[in-house]
Amino acid sequence: MQVAFSKYQGTGNDFVLIDNRQHTFSKNNTKIIARMCDRRFGIGADGLILLENHDSLDFKMVYFNSDGKESSMCGNGGRCIVKFANALGIIEDSAQFEAIDGLHEATIHGESVRLKMSDVAQVDITTTHAFLNTGSPHHVTMESNVEQVNVKEQGAEIRYGTYGSEGANINFVQKTGDAIFSVRTYERGVEDETLSCGTGVTAVAIAMYEMKQTSEKEVILDTPGGKLIVRFDKEDDRFTNIYLEGPANFVFKGVWQ
Repeated sequence: MQVAFSKYQGTGNDFVLIDNRQHTFSKNNTKIIARMCDRRFGIGADGLILLENHDSLDFKMVYFNSDGKESSMCGNGGRCIVKFANALGIIEDSAQFEAIDGLHEATIHGESVRLKMSDVAQVDITTTHAFLNTGSPHHVTMESNVEQVNVKEQGAEIRYGTYGSEGANINFVQKTGDAIFSVRTYERGVEDETLSCGTGVTAVAIAMYEMKQTSEKEVILDTPGGKLIVRFDKEDDRFTNIYLEGPANFVFKGVWQ
């Protein structure tokens, strides 16, 4: 089986992207997906994304974690697929597409992509952490020195110990400015730290606002892979007009066989 693919990355969060408008790639073969994402025996990526036709929108996004299983929304993946659709000639500088959590809109600004995320209706705050769903479930905890955190070990402990087999993504956060935060994320499905997580930094920005760590509705998130910006509005208890913005770049393309 020969599969043409392109690789993209958004602040170090990298993905294999496949044009599946003709349904030539099987979504049921988790072993092939995991193999393609493997960093030693495959292309190497945090996830694999299929671009498919949609009846009324520009395209449909189908996302798989690097373990080969279809997963919840991926914010950086959403930004990368917009660049991929542009390269395929499907869109110019704006897009409307469907992902597993519903409709998304996006615009391209040079190397950067601004993606509208789903509304957030509930943020659970405890004495130790916040929990919310930004298209994927996220646990957010504050740290005094985020660089010293063993993200893989501590993240796995919370991911399994608190959330069981279904799991959640675990974000460790340090405040470095009035509306600036350093973020490191353990991602379920990857089962390790990733250089960046789009739904994760979105969750962090909203959680920091709810936890009164910032009064700003435009928040800068510094990840190991680069800088992302999250903007939002709050109407009553609901967060709306949530936008995730940052670079999304083509890396290389090839044929898997």
